[in-house]
Amino acid sequence: MFSFKDKLYAQWQSSVRDEDAADTRVLYATSKDGLIWSAPQVLAPARDDAVVTSGGWWVHAGKLYAFINVWPQTVQPRGGHVEVLASQDGNEWSVPRVPRFASGEPLDGVIEQDFHQYGDGRILTALHRQPGLLTTPLYTDDPTGLGGWRTGNFKNLSVKKHVSREIEPSNFQRKDGALVMVFRDQQSSFRVLASVSEDKGKNWTRPQATNMPDSRAKQSAGNLPDGTAYLVNNPSGSKTREPLVVSLSRDGKLFDRAFLLRAGGPQVEGPRYAGLYKRKGFSYPKSYVWKDCLYVAYAENKEDIRVTRVPLTSLVTD
Repeated sequence: MFSFKDKLYAQWQSSVRDEDAADTRVLYATSKDGLIWSAPQVLAPARDDAVVTSGGWWVHAGKLYAFINVWPQTVQPRGGHVEVLASQDGNEWSVPRVPRFASGEPLDGVIEQDFHQYGDGRILTALHRQPGLLTTPLYTDDPTGLGGWRTGNFKNLSVKKHVSREIEPSNFQRKDGALVMVFRDQQSSFRVLASVSEDKGKNWTRPQATNMPDSRAKQSAGNLPDGTAYLVNNPSGSKTREPLVVSLSRDGKLFDRAFLLRAGGPQVEGPRYAGLYKRKGFSYPKSYVWKDCLYVAYAENKEDIRVTRVPLTSLVTD
């Protein structure tokens, strides 16, 4: 999710039956209050020669940028690149363009997680680079997010079948100013992996397993306006993607407060339809702070898009 001209925008990928199928397209919807949403519109239609998936948003100088991941069928091992659409009104979109490294070369990977901006304006995200999906921290000082990208000095723990052990990262800032990138552990430790940078994303520590439980799934991190670090995930310690929880830390090191967003359990029915990778629970959370609330968007059973809105005042404890 992202805000633009006093509206909240949500972007997701959708297919008829199977996840990442050839008919996948990218949709988006808008809301003026976070409660009532517009009918979905097509942001990126399905392509004959590639699968398209959602890549997130950015806003600069009165323009909304929509990032789309493109996975060509001819690229092996499986990987892709990023395209960007621009709009001045959130309705009419430009032709796609390709974001680039500071060298001028196009980004050789996909961006599956949200951008965060820190301090002096530096934008931080991560690239799943070719060949395959090799997670690498990425940063730029270009306020548009369209160029100037550089890779951080980062070493993957391991790579199996062209996929790094750490994938699908998000990030937050600690109270001492250090940046923390958290990852899904593809090797099923069912713990959040984390790496730290003390120089604004240039150099990163070797990732290590934390004691934060996870479900080997995407999670979403960030900072509240008062600097509190948060992490949204399924702290099940198994492949079960419920409950959905937001955990809080005053210093970005000790997460000692947690709030239940969705409990799951028998009161949540499982998938209504069959399909590849379908499962019960709350998948792919993304979070955004807007108008004194924390918004968390996610897929319920990979069939319905849900949004949970939490007033920031509800996240305060003694």
